[in-house]
Order: sequence, then structure tokens, then C-alpha cells
Amino acid sequence: MKWLNRQEYPLMTETSLNTPKRLTRKQKRLLVIAGLAVVVGLAAALILTALRDQIVFFYSPTELMARPELAGEAVRIGGLVEQGTFERNGETNQFSITDGNSTIAVTFIGLLPDLFREGQGVIAEGSLTDAGDFSASNVLAKHDETYIPREVEAALREQGVWQGGE
Repeated sequence: MKWLNRQEYPLMTETSLNTPKRLTRKQKRLLVIAGLAVVVGLAAALILTALRDQIVFFYSPTELMARPELAGEAVRIGGLVEQGTFERNGETNQFSITDGNSTIAVTFIGLLPDLFREGQGVIAEGSLTDAGDFSASNVLAKHDETYIPREVEAALREQGVWQGGE
């Protein structure tokens, strides 16, 4: 290249004009970090998409009755088994769960846990029917109210039916 004046640009040679600019160490690190962030973001999006159907939210009877749009969706409901509501007909079990404010009828087909009884804490997993009842696919009985969810405990305290210790 005859038009270059080597005295004005002593570091510029013909080979330096044809080669691409090299990345500095800082730029390389930034590219690696950006690439890793993209990979982690994609992995998180895939995991959340795959688990979307597996997530089950917990509601008290009052909260569930206030949200009829949840009919057919998998939810958990917790509270106390209301006294005098438990009926067994073969494998079909019917009872009511209350949080002291609202009561919801529950139907469960299968064997109930040994600790299940009226007046005790229970968590049922299933879905709200169009009729407003709860169809349970799984029932978990608690041996006392010590391990009951905080939302249910607060609702029971407000109603004055809390039987657990402080």
C-alpha cells in the first residue's frame, strides 16, 4: 500500500489493516458472562414451563369460595374437619373442612389416613367442582394443629376455635 505514509502511522502495516480487531480479556469475560446468563435464563424458562402443571396453590375454605374461577384447577385446601360431618360409604368419604369462617364439602374416594378424625387439621388436594364442592384426590391428616399452615391458623385464631398452643 503505497499511499500509507509510514512516518505518520509507524505502527500500521499492511498486515495490521487486514486482520480483524482482537478482543481484550475484559471483553472476552463479558461475552462469557453474557453467554452464561442467556443459558441460565433459557434453562429457568424451560424448567418453569415444564413445572407449570405441577404447581399446586394452597387456599383456606374462605379464599377458595371467593374464587369460583378456580373450578377444575388443582389446588390444596386446609382447615379443620367439621364436627358431625364425616360420613363413610364404602370407599367414598364425605366430610366438611372449615376455617371457622367458611365451610366446604369434600368428597374423597379411597382410604383416609389413620390420624384422620373430626376436629383435627387436614389438607386435601384436588379440585373445586362446578357445584361448589371439593373433589379430593389426596388427603393429608395432621396429628395436631402444630403444623397447620399459618393462614389457616390465623383464620382459626380470629374465629376463636384455635386449639393449639402459643
